Amino acid sequence: MQQLLLLLAFILLPGDEAEKIIGGREARPHSYPYMAYLLIQNPEGLTACGGFLVREDFVMTAAHCWGRSISVTVGAHNIQRRERTQQRINVRRAIRHPDYNTQNFTNDIMLLQLSRRIRRNKAVSPVALPRGAGERLRPGTLCTVAGWGRVSLSRGTNVLQEVQLRVQGDQTCRNRFRTFTTQTQICVGNPRKRKTAFKGDSGGPLVCNNVAQGIVSYGASNGTPPAVFTKIKSFLPWIRRTMRHLQCLTLAGAQA
Repeated sequence: MQQLLLLLAFILLPGDEAEKIIGGREARPHSYPYMAYLLIQNPEGLTACGGFLVREDFVMTAAHCWGRSISVTVGAHNIQRRERTQQRINVRRAIRHPDYNTQNFTNDIMLLQLSRRIRRNKAVSPVALPRGAGERLRPGTLCTVAGWGRVSLSRGTNVLQEVQLRVQGDQTCRNRFRTFTTQTQICVGNPRKRKTAFKGDSGGPLVCNNVAQGIVSYGASNGTPPAVFTKIKSFLPWIRRTMRHLQCLTLAGAQA
């Protein structure tokens, strides 16, 4: 039961408020042009997650952010305002990894094909993905996570927050989470510092040296680091194959 509570830490359940960065600060407006805010409709109600642009017509997020229908907002700083920079787009198709496990959150990755391409500008543009599986993310690497929601267990905000976190050795997360898998997950956040991603940050990117290396997946229910991120480079073949397939489906539909 304790392990289940830990795994549920980053899932935004119906009725919960979006929660996010702990120990961070407000980001400079539009300094993360790849960030996406996901509003997810389920039979139980609305939930929210983070995500990030990886192409003009694709957003990447966590598989546990799946819903019956999803709308994506890019170019946002304050999600409660209708800023001129914002573009809101519906999701055409949401594809979870076929081996995603709802019990232990392995393979927690999902691609969202947008119903139309975003308009690229200073406030909206994709982030780079790892170029190959051979790239190694070493412990001690300083990375950035951004998201919307609470800045503590009890205080919220509507503006984008940012925090810098260091990659940890795998053993740090093995000691904390029985479900941690070295092959497909990254351990992030110094256990001695009160800085981490939190509930509504699910699906947001871990960006290291301007490359999206991870996806916020799960962590401790009280918001103490470290947290577990999906390792993007482990899924590069699936990502490329899925985007090609969905693009072909869209072209076939347009020609029919």
